[in-house]
Amino acid sequence: MEKKQTSILVADDEENIRFLLKKLLVKQGYQVFTAQDGEEAIAKVQELKPDLLIMDLRMPGKDGLDTLTILQSGDITTSVIMMTAHASIQTAVEAIKKGAYDYITKPFELDQMLLLVEKALACGRLSRKNLYLRLTEGKAASGLIGQSPKMEEVYHFINQVAPTDAKVLILGESGTGKELIAKAIHFASNRRSGPFVKVNCAALPEGLLESELFGHEKGSFTGALNRKLGRFELAHQGTIFLDEIGEINAATQVKLLRVLQEQEFERVGGTSTIKVDVRVVAATNKDLEKEVEEGHFRDDLYYRLNVVSINLPPLRERKEDLSLLVQHFLQKFNKTMGKSITEVSSEAWRLLEGYHWPGNVRELENAMERAVVLTTGSVILPNALPQSLYRPSKSSTEIKDSKATSLKEAEKQLIMKTLEETAGNRTKAAKLLGISLRTLQYKLKEYQEEAAGE
Repeated sequence: MEKKQTSILVADDEENIRFLLKKLLVKQGYQVFTAQDGEEAIAKVQELKPDLLIMDLRMPGKDGLDTLTILQSGDITTSVIMMTAHASIQTAVEAIKKGAYDYITKPFELDQMLLLVEKALACGRLSRKNLYLRLTEGKAASGLIGQSPKMEEVYHFINQVAPTDAKVLILGESGTGKELIAKAIHFASNRRSGPFVKVNCAALPEGLLESELFGHEKGSFTGALNRKLGRFELAHQGTIFLDEIGEINAATQVKLLRVLQEQEFERVGGTSTIKVDVRVVAATNKDLEKEVEEGHFRDDLYYRLNVVSINLPPLRERKEDLSLLVQHFLQKFNKTMGKSITEVSSEAWRLLEGYHWPGNVRELENAMERAVVLTTGSVILPNALPQSLYRPSKSSTEIKDSKATSLKEAEKQLIMKTLEETAGNRTKAAKLLGISLRTLQYKLKEYQEEAAGE
């Protein structure tokens, strides 16, 4: 980062210190802002996100230590240098323990300040680079794909929450990739060298869920022939991902709440208390607030889980990512099936882009797998795609009647609309629809007979 791009905030209640440092640093090519107290410093750090904050330890209102504590609790990558008098050195050392880079005592030599500024900025650049690499590693390890504004917003939340141990609730429709978000958080966190353990709460029978989560002792129930470690034990010093958390029963909700609060539990049939160090990430496609209101989900558990929530958008709201996703799945299935498909025909692309994808990314992956299986050449054609893509929806066709439309009527509307778009060219329309010309001619004859009989 060049000096002209580097910003520094000077916070001090003494105007002459602000003036002196601003003049000194501007002369060195830095962009400099000032604040006269802790409150203003917090506001400007949040707004400007400077690379460095030079702050006096003693200020009216919120002092330097209070200000640092507040900033460190948020999303801050700003390095901090504390200015202090000799009598407050002990407090300055405490500030370093809380995350400040270093301190300097007043009065100071200007060269001494410039040297400290250079070191703090260099350290800050290294920290931000390491964080970026960790987040990039997290995205790569999880398989996250997308560059749309909505996905960039998701990445921003991952950026904020990954370095912490805060509990995360991932919300989104089925098939949007909630597990990938959980993996990205884990692999970008300080726990990335620990285990990532996933539990699909909806896939386990009610009677087995508790045993899966917390384990059981030998003989605790019929069939318990040996002691079994639960998923929470297996996730010690790592991350546990509780998918479909809205499906757990009331009894398990109580035990889960205790684990979240105390980080301890007993195995089924056991008496020994087991302590664990686990980060919890949960996901659901349900409206948990509504579940709480209706008495199906404990409110205290909901608030414990929902420290930070990430809303994962459905595929229909991030169509900009469709091309990247298609290319990713094409490469994936080419590799697993030993094929060399290089592109998707323009007609097939129109179907992919016009479809509303109710099953989201998972449905797209299945569609691409089918297409690769059925494609014999190097180009995917419309007839290799699932028939569901031919079904019209309000997002892709002009069905004006809001009442339910029969499949036969929907098919007719799609055929007539395609003929209209191809200026009546039946051969081209049949190709776009992925059907034979003979089938199209048969359908048109059928429509004519129906119209004549009315």
